[in-house]
Amino acid sequence: MNFARDTVDAADPAARALVERARNGRRREWTFGDVADASARLAGALAARGAGRGDVVMTLIGNRPEWVLTMVACFRLGAVVLPCTEQLRPADLRARIDAVHPRLVVADARDEATLRAALAAPSADGAARAPEPAVVLVPDPALLDADPAPAVALAPGDPCLITFTSGTSGRAKPVLHGQRYLTGQALQAEHWLAAGPGDLVWCTAASGWSKSARNVFIAPWLRGAAALLHDARFDPAERLAVAREEDVTVLCMAPTEYRVIAKRTALGPLPAMRGLVAAGEALNPETLRAWRDATGLEIRDGYGQTETGQITGVPPGGTVKPGSMGRPLPGVRAWVDDGELVVDPATVPTFFVGYLGPGGAPDGPDRQGAAEPWRTGDRVTQDDDGFLFFEGRTDDVIISSGYRIGPFEVESALVAHPAVAEAAAVAAPDEERGSVVRAVVVLRDGHAPTDALAAELQAHVRATTAPYKYPRIVEFVDDLPKTASGKVRRAALRAAGAAAPTPRKDD
Repeated sequence: MNFARDTVDAADPAARALVERARNGRRREWTFGDVADASARLAGALAARGAGRGDVVMTLIGNRPEWVLTMVACFRLGAVVLPCTEQLRPADLRARIDAVHPRLVVADARDEATLRAALAAPSADGAARAPEPAVVLVPDPALLDADPAPAVALAPGDPCLITFTSGTSGRAKPVLHGQRYLTGQALQAEHWLAAGPGDLVWCTAASGWSKSARNVFIAPWLRGAAALLHDARFDPAERLAVAREEDVTVLCMAPTEYRVIAKRTALGPLPAMRGLVAAGEALNPETLRAWRDATGLEIRDGYGQTETGQITGVPPGGTVKPGSMGRPLPGVRAWVDDGELVVDPATVPTFFVGYLGPGGAPDGPDRQGAAEPWRTGDRVTQDDDGFLFFEGRTDDVIISSGYRIGPFEVESALVAHPAVAEAAAVAAPDEERGSVVRAVVVLRDGHAPTDALAAELQAHVRATTAPYKYPRIVEFVDDLPKTASGKVRRAALRAAGAAAPTPRKDD
């Protein structure tokens, strides 16, 4: 098997594969023939610089064709690619370099200074320092003048891709996926993303997030659809404008993006759109309602982990229940045990090979063959219809006076208030109750943080959800701390709250 040969080379060379929207306003369409030729030549250039089967190639490129071409070039060579988001700082990149020991780093020229600082930075926590990798900068037309490299034959368990966990509650860990991860995307591509020939899919995730590695181009191409790459920072109004201009038919965004667009722009019809999907965190009812009213479409939620890939989702035309991440995808065996979601690895075609140990060596056997069920560490509930509802990480659940409070319901209630742009709920220590709910709130423009507003938000939550879930502490901030993938770093909020003076508290 080889994704580059079996999917890219085998496609109709005249069919549209990519639509590029560059930062400088340039627009270009790439056919599958263009991608096949350019990625094969780039593979030849990377091979000439020492990259081969089993070698790690790290990328530091934005959402532009050079990133996709590098990924496909690595798939062709059998190299193991580690995509990194441009949001990473030198210390983050240094940690990744020391963890996986890349042979090459392919970086955007605009990120060269950050990369050089990372290469010069000291290793952290006594980690063994990786040998200095070669650096290749893009864009560079000369890289596409090399002789094309042939596609090597690969087995399903051969290494393919490294992604790092989000680090929501601790240090990010390198996760190794096999070649089966690429072809295994066909399951969610058919039953969740649901694109097909003639469709244009826009997955807005930045390169480096596990969702980008599977849904920006891999899943669409497996179904014969084209992919949109927009190399720009998130702007709510621009996001809608580009979707309309390009006639995007399937939109895949993070829940935060759906929420912010609903709060900060005037949503309206998207005539070409026929599918809206989200994954990463649960969506609150207010956001679902706003998008449905404006577009006539339901946002279909799904769930997966860096280690597992997508394992649940709401199919096209399926019932959408607010807060639910759907049911397990066909063939996937997942169940709830003592409040935690558990998965049978043998039924998940995108399950990971293992974590990487020091120096990039696989840590443990191939996890696909593991007999033990995989405990996700995510607390969920399941209703009588089999729909799963995410409550939070096992270490995010707030236990107050014996009540178990998932942060999602509190956050959903808060963001339904017209003054709130974003919110996070975490536990704060309390002598009487063990813990209480602490809300950290980002306000919309035009609203000022006051004690009166804090009291109003507390009353709003009490009126929206079970009274014991309301935040007894309300804190206003300018921004929430987030991981590179856009998830709220609740561990950081808990730590900051323990060290900071107590904001408004309602007894």
